[in-house]
Amino acid sequence: MDFMALVVIGCALVTFIPRLIPALFIDKLNFSPKVEKFLNLIPYTALSALICPGVLTVDNQLWYIGLIGAVVAASLAWKKVPIGAIVILTVMILITVYSIIPFF
Repeated sequence: MDFMALVVIGCALVTFIPRLIPALFIDKLNFSPKVEKFLNLIPYTALSALICPGVLTVDNQLWYIGLIGAVVAASLAWKKVPIGAIVILTVMILITVYSIIPFF
């Protein structure tokens, strides 16, 4: 086995072990309601940290397009519209906005 294969295997182990240990023992721990609420909110905060910069950098010329899409998607999600419909409606509205913009 060459050196690069050993490096890849080593990196995989170093990444896998710290993720495996908490997953094995998390069900044996009892958290307070505040800590549990905090842990339940982590995926949403991580997702928003990934989405927000992308919303503002969708189009350098028309920076507000991303904001329009975010507002449409957020308002549809607030109304509890199914995710598939949110994606389709947001894309349709943004295509319409892109089509109308040259006339202004």
